[in-house]
Amino acid sequence: MQFDKNAIIGFALLGLMFIGFFYFTRKGQLDLETEQRRKQDSIAATLPIVDSNLVRQDAVQRETQDKIASAGQFSAEGTEKETVVENKVLKIVFSNKGGQPKLVALKNYNSIDSQSVKLVEGNFDKITYPVNTSSNRSAQVSDLFFEGGEVVSSNGNQTISYTLSDSAGSSITHSFTLKENDYMVDWVVDVAGVNNLFTQNSLNLTWQNQLWQHERDIVTEKRETQIGFWIKDDYDYFTLGRSYSKQFENPVKWLSIKQKFFNTTIVAPNGFSSGSINCTEEHDSTGLITAATANLKINLPAENKSTIPFQIYYGPNDYNILKSYDLGLQNVINLGQGIYAFVKYINKWLIMPVFDFFTRFFSNYGVVIALLTIFIRLLTSPLVYTSYLSGARMKALRPELDLLKAKHKDDQQAYAMEQMKLFRSAGVNPLGGCIPALLQIPIFFSLYSFFNASIDLRGNGFLWATDLSSYDSILEFGFNIPFYGSHISLFTLLATVTSLLISIYSMAQTPTQDNPMLKYMPYIFPVMLLGIFNSLPSALTWYYTVSNLITLGLQYVIQNFIIDHKKILAKLEENKKKPKTKSKWQERLEQMQDTQKKLQDMKNKQKSK
Repeated sequence: MQFDKNAIIGFALLGLMFIGFFYFTRKGQLDLETEQRRKQDSIAATLPIVDSNLVRQDAVQRETQDKIASAGQFSAEGTEKETVVENKVLKIVFSNKGGQPKLVALKNYNSIDSQSVKLVEGNFDKITYPVNTSSNRSAQVSDLFFEGGEVVSSNGNQTISYTLSDSAGSSITHSFTLKENDYMVDWVVDVAGVNNLFTQNSLNLTWQNQLWQHERDIVTEKRETQIGFWIKDDYDYFTLGRSYSKQFENPVKWLSIKQKFFNTTIVAPNGFSSGSINCTEEHDSTGLITAATANLKINLPAENKSTIPFQIYYGPNDYNILKSYDLGLQNVINLGQGIYAFVKYINKWLIMPVFDFFTRFFSNYGVVIALLTIFIRLLTSPLVYTSYLSGARMKALRPELDLLKAKHKDDQQAYAMEQMKLFRSAGVNPLGGCIPALLQIPIFFSLYSFFNASIDLRGNGFLWATDLSSYDSILEFGFNIPFYGSHISLFTLLATVTSLLISIYSMAQTPTQDNPMLKYMPYIFPVMLLGIFNSLPSALTWYYTVSNLITLGLQYVIQNFIIDHKKILAKLEENKKKPKTKSKWQERLEQMQDTQKKLQDMKNKQKSK
């Protein structure tokens, strides 16, 4: 192929022209930007220097002045006074500004920073509502300074009260009572002058609460964070996404913001008539799980004075503690939800009572989990024996299956029909080994939910695992491997290895598979456990490891000392001699197989022609 010399020169010149065009155009843009910056700098040099700190101070002053003006005869300025009230489990710092808790710490639980878990902390966390201060003006009680703050003790209970009043006789009193060794705080709002202070006799409560990271794995903690509420005499919830909002059109008795192991719940014994909640989520690096803002409405009676009772729970997701309040609060603990809701009954009626029983005698939770595993395996041992017996029967039929396979190696449908006839004549159910295993799946899911939710495991170690409620790690990578994680869990490795040994042993006891997928799936699944189990609680992977070790032992004992293979073979031969009756399902299955075989034969004949 020849090229015209003039054409080549033309394309070269055209390319140079494009390069020159883009160069000089870009150079012109840069020169213009430089000139504009020079002019802006010149103009800025003639302007007075603005101190950003002064701007912020002016904004704060204007906001303060607005609050003072809105406060009317109430006080929006003063000196904040903090008062500490505590019992055996809670430490609460109250403030006269807003007359409410400013900080709430759980004395018996530590966060990831080794400090006490704090459920209320910072300027965002508050409980407030608007009050009318004058004509066409209102203020939030969280901006007003209350009087009082003295603590009165009686019968082990401590009560702190704050009062807000004006010259017209209207007043609001906040009284908080902290009982001995209790996470529930009683809060009573006494109002005089309801008609003056509240528009349409409605108290519009705003509750703000930020949830911060308390566990090592923030991803799991976010996944377990939920908003729960008691509505229409039943429990409901939603799981947080990037952001979420919910409207309550029906009365709500209580609203809970629940983390993996802790929750803050506000209870209205007389019910909130309506409300809403909005949640936002930040990036994992901030350590903030969610920031929730709830707006809840209470209708007050048409009287000048009113007493409004509340309760606020600041504490752990401990099933027995929450259940003791008889409010349905224990439902916030995820023992089985969604499509797995049925497993919560296994947890409530089986797993938890047995677990609690063993904890009475053993303080080491690793030992308790091992004993729980043994108990469950004993409970399911009849199913396991049935499964192994079915495997032994299949093994006894292997020589005959091999002969059928050799006879019909080019006709899979004929082989399948003969195989089914052999199973039926010998009285063998080919699914007999699978069904008992499937029945154990609900137990595994119930344990998954239980170990994820059990606060008893939090902070308790076993062997190399420092916290059974979280994953164990023998090596941190410092980076994340997709589908695996950023660490190596030794319990997960042990669970994988023992699962692989079970698969190898089981495959040696059953007929070989022609289908490559069925042949290798028993080996693929244990390897998949590496990624699936690596970030799960070490309590669960320890349970799985112990369960696998028991399975290996049972397989060896049952196959070698309990099951008599000669008797099984004799029984199968005896079954073959018995007259067989077909069920309607078997008849339909055989008809379908016969039809498919005839169609296949017709296709083969057409191809041969």
